[in-house]
Amino acid sequence: MPTAKTPKAIKSVKKPHVDAISRVRRERGSDVFQTLRDMAISYQLKPGERLSEIELAARLGVSRTPVREALARLVTEGFLEPCTRGYMRTPLQVQDVLDLYEARMAVERECLRYAVERASPEQIAEMQAFLDKSRAAAPGTAVRELVELDEAFHNRIAAMSGNGELARMLGNLNERVRFIRWIDMEKVGRDSTQKEHGAIADAIERRDSQTAARLMDEHIALRREQIIEAVTQGLARIFLGEELRNSAP
Repeated sequence: MPTAKTPKAIKSVKKPHVDAISRVRRERGSDVFQTLRDMAISYQLKPGERLSEIELAARLGVSRTPVREALARLVTEGFLEPCTRGYMRTPLQVQDVLDLYEARMAVERECLRYAVERASPEQIAEMQAFLDKSRAAAPGTAVRELVELDEAFHNRIAAMSGNGELARMLGNLNERVRFIRWIDMEKVGRDSTQKEHGAIADAIERRDSQTAARLMDEHIALRREQIIEAVTQGLARIFLGEELRNSAP
């Protein structure tokens, strides 16, 4: 006759298997979320497009559950919005982009202010070394890679602020304006961007908060006319199937 401890023994034998299944499901869910997030960032999910869990699940070769969970998370991050019977990609509108740039500027200002106060000499030296390395990028470097280098510089300043929440907020804002940044980088080019980064880094090294803040504002700010043009070009590329050029002019 089995003892009262038998069920516990059985449970302990099964638990590693259950944990392994749970881990696989979490990893699969994370992969689905990242894939859909990348699709949203690059506007493979078109502005205003209604999303079908069934179609996305079939496209990604997964069940509907991780897709449903990923879509819900993308709503909280600002990439999607609820609509009748599901979700849709947030429309690409001028006012929304303006709002995002204003929010980005506010967060960048605070990151910069704290970075000037708190950055260690080692962090500043690493930032300058990163800029030296990024300046060596080939002239034909893809626009997407140039934007990644730009974001990496700003992320370093956020890290130097010592405030993890500000860094997280900046990361989300950068992702939500990345498509417009791709468009803008084609016109601005890497030389102008590199010079501005260098001037900001030098101001941080001198602990000159006023100059650093002014340079950062000038670096980030886009006029309404520029944003209107970028959004117009972006929509044309999305709906006409145009590709971003591989290199900056």
